[in-house]
Amino acid sequence: MSDQELMDLARKAAENSYSPYSHFAVGAALECEDGTIFTGCNVENAAYGDTICAERTAAVKAVSEGHRDFRRIAIWGNSREYCYPCGSCRQFLQEFSKHMTVLCGKGDGTFVSHPLSEMMPFAFDF
Repeated sequence: MSDQELMDLARKAAENSYSPYSHFAVGAALECEDGTIFTGCNVENAAYGDTICAERTAAVKAVSEGHRDFRRIAIWGNSREYCYPCGSCRQFLQEFSKHMTVLCGKGDGTFVSHPLSEMMPFAFDF
């Protein structure tokens, strides 16, 4: 699957976003090492701490299905700037694949690619 195809899946996943507070829909498409794809969207809650980002939604779906080796993730938000994962998502993802690729998209359809290890250089690990 190409980077563009993965980003297209992330954009489609954003359509399922539940974001009545921020009004900012985010979608993610996570590719596992075996090629399996899991999508996710952000799901907000009035108790803001209970909100879950699109990236973690996709990762939790993957882990719950027995997948723990991630190759890359595409993240899309309808914004003028690239939609980067928050610090919590960066730490969460590196728990499983610190060398995965992160594709960050924006509303006009363009995206950039970064190694997660560069986005989270001092992640803690056990």
